[in-house]
Amino acid sequence: MNIIGLSLIEQNEIFKMLAIILWLGNVQFEEGDDGNTRISDTGVTDFIAYLMETQSSSVEKVLTTRVMETQRGGRRGSVYDVPLNPAQASSGRDALAKAIYNNLFEWIVSRVNVSMKPRTQHTQVIGVLDIYGFEIFQDNSFEQLCINYVNEKLQQIFIELTLKAEQEEYVREQIKWTPIKYFNNKIVCDLIEERRPPGIFAALNDATATAHADPTAADNSFIQRSAALSSNPHFESRGSQFLVKHYAGDVMYNVSGMTDKNKDALIKDLLDLIGGSGNKFLNGLFPDRPDPNSKKRPPTAGDKIKASAGALVENLMRAQPSYIRTIKPNENRSATEYDNKAILHQIKYLGLQENIRVRRAGFAYRNTFEKMIERFYLLSPATSYAGDYIWQGDSRSGCEKILKDTGIAKEEWQMGLTKAFIKNPETLFALETMRDRYWHNMAARIQRAWRNYWRYKNECATRIQRFWKNNKEGLAYAEIRDYGHTILAGRKERRRFSLLSYRRFMGDYLDVGKAKSPLGEIIRDACGLGNETVLFSSRSQLLVSKLGRSSKPSPRYLVLTDKAVNIVVTSNKDGKNVTSLERKINLSVIRGVALTNLRDDWMAIQGPICEEGDPVISCVFKTEFITYLMQATQGQVKIEIGPTIGYNKKKDKAAMIKAVRDETVLKDDVYKSHAIHVPSGEPPNSTSRPPAKRKAGVVRPITKGKLLRKGGPSTDRQKPAPKPVPKPTPAAKPLPGQSNPTPAKKYTPNPSTSTASSSAPPPPPPPQRGPVPPPPPAKPMYKAKYAFQGQEGELTLQKDELVELVQKDDNGWWLVKRGNEEGWAPYNYLELVPAAAAPAPPPPPARRAVPAAPQAGASSSSSKPLPLRKTFGSNGDDDDDSGPNLNKPTPKPPITGPKPGGLGAPKIGNKPPVPSAPRPPVGGSKPAVGSVRPQAAPPGQMDLASMLAKRAQQLN
Repeated sequence: MNIIGLSLIEQNEIFKMLAIILWLGNVQFEEGDDGNTRISDTGVTDFIAYLMETQSSSVEKVLTTRVMETQRGGRRGSVYDVPLNPAQASSGRDALAKAIYNNLFEWIVSRVNVSMKPRTQHTQVIGVLDIYGFEIFQDNSFEQLCINYVNEKLQQIFIELTLKAEQEEYVREQIKWTPIKYFNNKIVCDLIEERRPPGIFAALNDATATAHADPTAADNSFIQRSAALSSNPHFESRGSQFLVKHYAGDVMYNVSGMTDKNKDALIKDLLDLIGGSGNKFLNGLFPDRPDPNSKKRPPTAGDKIKASAGALVENLMRAQPSYIRTIKPNENRSATEYDNKAILHQIKYLGLQENIRVRRAGFAYRNTFEKMIERFYLLSPATSYAGDYIWQGDSRSGCEKILKDTGIAKEEWQMGLTKAFIKNPETLFALETMRDRYWHNMAARIQRAWRNYWRYKNECATRIQRFWKNNKEGLAYAEIRDYGHTILAGRKERRRFSLLSYRRFMGDYLDVGKAKSPLGEIIRDACGLGNETVLFSSRSQLLVSKLGRSSKPSPRYLVLTDKAVNIVVTSNKDGKNVTSLERKINLSVIRGVALTNLRDDWMAIQGPICEEGDPVISCVFKTEFITYLMQATQGQVKIEIGPTIGYNKKKDKAAMIKAVRDETVLKDDVYKSHAIHVPSGEPPNSTSRPPAKRKAGVVRPITKGKLLRKGGPSTDRQKPAPKPVPKPTPAAKPLPGQSNPTPAKKYTPNPSTSTASSSAPPPPPPPQRGPVPPPPPAKPMYKAKYAFQGQEGELTLQKDELVELVQKDDNGWWLVKRGNEEGWAPYNYLELVPAAAAPAPPPPPARRAVPAAPQAGASSSSSKPLPLRKTFGSNGDDDDDSGPNLNKPTPKPPITGPKPGGLGAPKIGNKPPVPSAPRPPVGGSKPAVGSVRPQAAPPGQMDLASMLAKRAQQLN
């Protein structure tokens, strides 16, 4: 009860009503000396009065007496208290208990329905009706008559909906078929419920009203009145019994006690007792109490059954009922017995034989022409084209055309006046199968076209990737290398191999950061990096000083992170190689880096003054190390380049290493006694070699995919293939019952809006005489300075393409128009094209105005893209031939993002960035609050267009 939402008070009231019913069953009556009825135990009625919240005397009076009122000529007469005999008192007691129980049950059902009621609106309801079934017993009385009457009414609906309505529809639609005879049980229903001539219920009511005091007299009166029903062939009177021939079989009813059961034993006195009760819940169970001043006779049990059956029939007629007929195989409730006689009897009286004959002779499916066309118009090429309905005739002819084109035999269908009828269910199943197959075929065609599109797209992506891999050396790595050469500023000689064009600053050569190699994992564990980012790692040599001997280079691993410089050494302990961290120098304490001006690889990291001194390291990628060090420290490290390297050998002990040019050294450099012997290198002002020009490739057409022609463009010039003449596309028509056709939505990459100029009629010609009207004002035209690849809602631009300005917006996006296409484009990609001055009128002649020259200087300095391969300086190994120049300012590092492959690749060239503000929606309206524009492409990707254009010019 808590689940269905009953409160604690309501639950207590329910239990109180059940207690009243149970205690009413304990009330016993006895006959007194005066012949009147009295209650055996008044304590029971006292407790009932307590539960009903009324007076105990009122309960005793209502159960033992009855108030009678006499009338004279329609006027109220005397009122008498008539004592009841024990049988009448017991009947009134039982009636009160049944009434409370019945109303309490209906109240609980209504509350359950409220708790199960859907919270949202609904238009359709599914109801399930489970009836008792037909009852035939040895002793049949009023209860069986009521149950069988309801079954007769339901059988009547079944006949009207399945048999009678079926044949009437065939006649109405003028369908050729053979009528089937069936039994209509309306005559049995009229026998029971009809008023004129009176039926069984009417005779019962009259007998009850005339002889209500004595049940036997009332039964005899009903037998006399039922003799008038003998004219009905389905009724037979047999003394104290009568026979009714129902559709399910003949039933013999006993008249004894039938009139007493038909009476409404809940008299006015009992209702007045309930009305005078102080229990509000009990009063609420009886909302429809009869009017005490009404002169109408209260309804009997038969009247209530008729009203209930009529309401049920009315409710069913408003719905679309479907029937489930259950057949009882035997009377013993056994799963292994099969009583043929009983089953055949049930099939007969349920009307299943007539129903099957009607269905066999009739048509299993019918629907209007409009619904048939809407469902199956795709199956005929005469009624559909590319999913559109194209039939020009009426609905009937279109439906008939569909059935003919699908190859259905003529005897399987007929055309009525408003509906099409299909005889067998297999025919309908075949139509549905063909319809499903049509959609499967369409889906397969769409999938085939989609796969071909992806093949074409992947082939294009493969070619772009191949071109990108062949030309990406000039992007991010080249910019980092260019910054490294800027740091050296032409002050150090260069090695010959550093001038190679494909030299790139990779940074983490030992894979310490990503730990993809075993050596990288060992070094990372030895340094204990944790979450530090590795910027540079390489093999190197550390100048190690020994007691009594000159310093000698020793192998080391050099690792640079965003926080410190780590020097890692591998030593042999107990016959095993052990890698450990030898020294760690935080970036915040590094003062500078000292190098020579020759082509050697030595450098000194000038750190804090300590006992260990400054490390002197020889690294092949020293320039690359200095570049990442400058980026990590934001240019705070001082770079000293001169003929000598100054460093602190120990605390308070300065030392110096000088560079000596020695041509006898064949390779690299040699360190000996504080001197570096190195041969001559390339001049400090040398530049990197330009990239080798690759062989021009052959442009091959993309021929992958079944929808593309094989072999590319035709090479047969003498016999051009004739162009196929396209068939005219049929015009789409609206489906029957619809006002406008629903065209299929087609995808357009750039949505455009129609303009009034395209649909407006041309203006009338000017008059022959009179002044010539002035020309219309020139529309502002803009030229695309760069290529721009637009997204959804944006307009794709090619370099030097002219577009018309429609609207300017403050967030950096302008609405432009090209032909019939409109879209948004970044304003800094557009350049105004000065309009030529209009010619002056003929008299007098005048010179044409000279158009304003474009500002080439501004555009060339700010918008000219970089060439494909820019000549940078050397890699990290070039040197300078200048002097120490210790006071020369150190350049600041550029803000560079991650390496290629990340979102923040460094930008190359002077191409302006795409505005980061969200563009307004197409149509000129302001962007909605909360709208988010897709993130702009990284600058490195935007420069790819200019790079590809330059590459194409070189190939040509």
